[in-house]
Parts: sequence; structure tokens; C-alpha cells
Amino acid sequence: MGKLTGKTAVVTGGNSGIGYATAQAFKREGATVIITGRNKDALAKAAKELGVIGMVADQGDLAAIDGLVAKVKADHQALDTLFINAGVVSFAPLNEVTEADFDVTMAINFKGALFTLQKFLPILKDGASVINLSSINAYTGMPNTVVYAASKAALNSLTRTASTELAPRKIRVNSVNPGPVSTPIFGKLGLPAEAMTEFGTAMQNRIPLKRFGNPEEIANLVTFLASDDAGFITGAEYNIDGGSIVNPLLS
Repeated sequence: MGKLTGKTAVVTGGNSGIGYATAQAFKREGATVIITGRNKDALAKAAKELGVIGMVADQGDLAAIDGLVAKVKADHQALDTLFINAGVVSFAPLNEVTEADFDVTMAINFKGALFTLQKFLPILKDGASVINLSSINAYTGMPNTVVYAASKAALNSLTRTASTELAPRKIRVNSVNPGPVSTPIFGKLGLPAEAMTEFGTAMQNRIPLKRFGNPEEIANLVTFLASDDAGFITGAEYNIDGGSIVNPLLS
């Protein structure tokens, strides 16, 4: 019997990267898994590959979150695990950040995450586990990440506050802070291939373990936090970064 047998889990942004790997791990441990995503075709493909349920929803659209919650409630009544994983990243120096950059990043990474949790509260079981995917960028002061870093710092603050508010229901809320991980999100930065290679090499050289993480390693930690093995853990932040937090990513 798996660690999540009999549990129902939602993974937002589950059609690729860390979300995909976590959905795979949850299913392997016996959970009924629902993944979400904005792209209908990509979501359908991932759901078929994983053998899980796909529901189209944009974390930056509150009406879409309402629809997602209503669908999960109608089909599954209640939820044991919520992995708020969907997010976007954009890099720009402070003097080049636009209002559009700010609005899109905060709408998905923080506002969307907050209201996803809020709207799922009525169908979260007492004793449920909520995991927020944050980032070590909340702490590193890495250049060109001012808005992204702020969105993740806000998400970690949400984790701490929600963990105390939801403790009477025994709902545990934790954050996972990955360092550099090999996922498709880096390919969406719009950088030329040569620049991406230079950027990746520079980051990797600053990681004490001298490599990027892989999505499966993050998924293993999230699966632990979703399980009863982590029953006494709430309000915590777990760095999983190859030691990056103790060494500047970029100078």
C-alpha cells in the first residue's frame, strides 16, 4: 500500500516539470490525482501519459479557480492534498520591469496561489496537506528577479500565516523552495540558445553540488510532505537546492 492510498490530490500546473513529476509520484503512492493547466492540449497529453485526471484551469483567473473547485467537489466531494505548483518566471533588471510583468507574475504566483487555497478550503478535509511551490529566490537577492523573488517571498509568508490559521482543522501548510531545477520553464525566458547556455553554466558553477536538480527530486519531497509521515510538520519551508542558499547564485 502506498503512502497516499485512498487520498485525493490536486496538482496545479501539473502538465510539465515539477508538477508532472509530482503527479506521477502521487499516483505511484496510491492517490487519485487531478492535474490542472491552462493549455488544453498539453494538459490532455500529460493526463493521458500519467493516467490521471486533467482539468483545465488558469491559476491567474479567479473565475477559473471557482470552476475548478466546483468540478472537484462534484466529482470527488473532498480533497486530501493540494499542491499549489503553477507559476511563471520572468527575468528583468529593476529599471526595466514593466507593470505588465508585475501584474502577470503576481497574479499567478501569489494572488492566484492565495485564492486557490482560499477557494479550496471548504472541500479540504480536516488533516489535509497543502504544499506551496516557492523558490530560494525568495531569499537570494539574485539580480534580475525582483518581481519573481517578491512573489515567492509573499508565498512563503502566506504559508506561515495559513499554517497558524488552519491549525485548528489540523490542515498542514508547508513550502518547498527549489533551487535551479531542469524544467521547461527555463525555456520560456525568451533568451537565445547561447545566452541560455551561458546562464545555465554560470548558475551551475555556483551550486555546491555542481548540478541542477531534477523534477523527481522535488517531487519526492512534496510527496513526503503530503503523506502522514509529515504529520507533525506545518509552517515549514524546505530548501532543496544543492546547497545554493549558502552560496550566491550569481555575482
